[in-house]
Amino acid sequence: MSGGNTNVIMAKLTARIFPVVPDFYRMIVDHCDLVCRAMDVFVEFMETGDQEKGDQVRAMEKEGDDLKSRQMETLSRAFATPLDREDIYRAIMAIDEILNYAKTTVREMEDLAIQPDQHMVEIVRLLRDGAYALKAGYAKLGTRPKEADTDAIAARKAERSVEKVYRAALVELFHVNSPFDALGQAGDAALNTILPGILNDYHLHVMAILKRREVYRHLSNTADRVENAGSILHDIIVQVA
Repeated sequence: MSGGNTNVIMAKLTARIFPVVPDFYRMIVDHCDLVCRAMDVFVEFMETGDQEKGDQVRAMEKEGDDLKSRQMETLSRAFATPLDREDIYRAIMAIDEILNYAKTTVREMEDLAIQPDQHMVEIVRLLRDGAYALKAGYAKLGTRPKEADTDAIAARKAERSVEKVYRAALVELFHVNSPFDALGQAGDAALNTILPGILNDYHLHVMAILKRREVYRHLSNTADRVENAGSILHDIIVQVA
């Protein structure tokens, strides 16, 4: 048997006995990186209302689905993992959920014909901060896990900051002037003339409030996904640090 054939056989035997462990740390960070890039575009969408930016977010969510599928396949085939399999699964799914919510927010705004406002811009900037904190934290897991908890805390803090903006947005939303305010300025003789128009305006007024509130709620739920990914990061740190 030639030396070359012997080396090939030995390499195959070694691979069976000591299979290469996929770099799951890198995989998770790659997913975080995609989320961060998507959140950058999401911020641009909210700042400009540019539909092309919204389309980019949707395309990046599809990219995330493809990445998740490949990661799940790698996880299912891996002989060994550097972390508990369940934790790897939870981390990947939680990070991907942030992308899902960003995409569905864009779709919801399109369906409801809602233009971004300053509250939405502020919330999405906070979500982006949380995504970058997650990326920084997961990047430290393989080498400096204890240091990663600061980033996990920052990710969870982003959710609390979003909730403050969310409540302020609702307060402003439900305290705008009502079309019925015009009734108090009209004389009795004018009521029959202006009332039908006011009723129609009130209907549009209420629908606009409900639509915008729905988008705010969806963004708040996105922040919950960021917090969840941060909590999973903290759970992993407790186990490996």
